[in-house]
Amino acid sequence: MIPPLSVLDLTPVRQGGDAGQAIADTIALARRADELGFHRYWLVEHHNTPGVAGSATAVLIAHLAAHTKRIRIGAGGVMLPNHAPLVVAEQFGTLEALHPGRIDLGVGRGLNNDAATLAALRRLPGHMERFPDDVRELLFFLDDARPDQAVRAVPGQGSHVPVWILGTGLGGAVLAAELGLPFAFGSHFAPDHMEMAIAAYRARFRPSARWKEPHLMLSLTVVAAPTDAEARFHFSSVQQAHDGPLPPPVAGYESTLPPQRLALLKSRLRHALVGTPEKIARGLADFTARFQPDEILAVTQLFDPAARRTSLELLAAAA
Repeated sequence: MIPPLSVLDLTPVRQGGDAGQAIADTIALARRADELGFHRYWLVEHHNTPGVAGSATAVLIAHLAAHTKRIRIGAGGVMLPNHAPLVVAEQFGTLEALHPGRIDLGVGRGLNNDAATLAALRRLPGHMERFPDDVRELLFFLDDARPDQAVRAVPGQGSHVPVWILGTGLGGAVLAAELGLPFAFGSHFAPDHMEMAIAAYRARFRPSARWKEPHLMLSLTVVAAPTDAEARFHFSSVQQAHDGPLPPPVAGYESTLPPQRLALLKSRLRHALVGTPEKIARGLADFTARFQPDEILAVTQLFDPAARRTSLELLAAAA
């Protein structure tokens, strides 16, 4: 049985486009995902990245939640070393107050930014090492207040906004297990340590007041189209993607690549599902049987907004 499906939107800026258009595309796609019955719609946080319009994550979440009706809207995720935990608790406490029962907060350690970006964020490289303590502090500000608590998140305190740990390796898996939190693994771009992280998370999980059992979500690139050839064509934008604006698709893209580059791409994207709805359905069933995720987070980073919407519609039908 296919587990609940959700969407991770990177809010890609297309070549020749701008951030305003990227955000408009995201709003339209979130509305369609809501209509199609997807479970969650998550947004990213990137800074100083010309190809991603997702930097003010909480602002975008507020807008999408106001323009949808049922679907849960969340962060996939907030890079906690970039922020004070109190501020994140206040932001997401406010979102929860505005949209009760529809807000998720995924937090990650993130990647090392360049020195100039770190300076602009008023952060230091060592802040990443404080991630476990920052998560604990964030949970403290979202839990019920203690009588002697000197600082409280208002809104936020007592909101119990669901917190997820995001990761691409063993560290996030172990932290999620130790804290009794759900874990989301970024298998759509970093599959190498996925099986090790899944095993560690499930083996080390300690039940908490928030979650009694381990709860695992795996991200997965999905490109669905009426034909395999059309899906492969649009998938070439995913294969070309980098920090810059998203390139348009290229027919026969793989044939233009040197063998070593092609092998690296196939390895990094080895779990991607690309093809007709029937092929996607088989791929979802095989992926679920092999890794037993409790949820799947679909990533469809395509140049053409219409193709991205069609892919989402065909994915819903396949599932």
